Amino acid sequence: MLTFGWHNFCDMMNDTSPKPRILVAGGTGYIGSHTVVELIQSGYEVTIIDDLSNSNASVIEGIAEITGHRPDFVKCDCADFAAVDKVFSDNEDIKAVINFAAFKAVGESVQRPLAYYRNNLNIILNLLDSMTRHGVKGFVFSSSCTVYGQPDENPVTESSPVKKALSPYGNTKQIAEEIISDAITSGAALDAVILRYFNPVGAHPSSLIGEMPNGVPLNLVPYLTQAAIGIRKELSVFGDDYDTPDGTCIRDYIDITDLAKAHVCAIDRIMGGRMAAPMEVFNIGTGRGVSVRELIDTFQSATGVEVPHRIASRRAGDIAKVWADPTKANDVLGWHATVPLGDTLLNAWKWQLALRQRGIQ
Repeated sequence: MLTFGWHNFCDMMNDTSPKPRILVAGGTGYIGSHTVVELIQSGYEVTIIDDLSNSNASVIEGIAEITGHRPDFVKCDCADFAAVDKVFSDNEDIKAVINFAAFKAVGESVQRPLAYYRNNLNIILNLLDSMTRHGVKGFVFSSSCTVYGQPDENPVTESSPVKKALSPYGNTKQIAEEIISDAITSGAALDAVILRYFNPVGAHPSSLIGEMPNGVPLNLVPYLTQAAIGIRKELSVFGDDYDTPDGTCIRDYIDITDLAKAHVCAIDRIMGGRMAAPMEVFNIGTGRGVSVRELIDTFQSATGVEVPHRIASRRAGDIAKVWADPTKANDVLGWHATVPLGDTLLNAWKWQLALRQRGIQ
């Protein structure tokens, strides 16, 4: 049986004619910036909107250096309807939207639930309202495996039950998916792809863009690299008494560039008129669960750098284990995760070193 990887499948399905403009909300953030790179390299025109609340405008320079093309950028609070709608009015050639704009930390959402609901749900409502007003049909939504809660069994498929969320962050993803579905059911002219992805890690191999949170990192790998380089005293491993082989949480860690390419395949599917239904859902993961202990060991093996760490108490909102069955994305989107975890973590370390060289951290 012939199996297509991402590049040959998507290249086959595309021609060399100019491609439409894609609006990327939250496009200077971690996942957004890497997706912008892949969109540009695939021939799409891109307009980024972002309020820079958890990112830096310098990311635009990195994107331009990698691609040789500077995307349009509008500083915009996506939770402000008037500001969002003006972007659509000023860019009548927008044909599709990818939404990354959201507060995104599980632990923080438990502490600040109202802020998470207000921000994340206003953003999705504003984008869909403006799209409807301006006749833009294509929509890719950045969802999350958190919608599955603690699954009954792993790996999870797209037909696995969507359970009560264990954090306000996860609940905003569930509600946003329901909003998109309800809008389509009501007759809204939308072609929506929901990408439920697992744990993005790493950085672009060029070390020109990567995860660069403002303040203390809320995700595992940037905190790990900051501990390894000495910015943080140590990495806290939240719990070693879970029902897993080594007691630490298990996740499906996916390379950021692999993840970005999945969004391009989703846009290609929408733009190519190949949607089987107005709303399609795909899990985006590697299909392999990795424990926190294994992640630390893999980092140390790939880089030769020790990570100071300690065991801490469990963190509110965390689940014990979850990883993806990516078969549907492999078969329907033609997308595959290809980057080994060791290479991904080495890229994350090189990014951390590059930030120090630039005096950013």
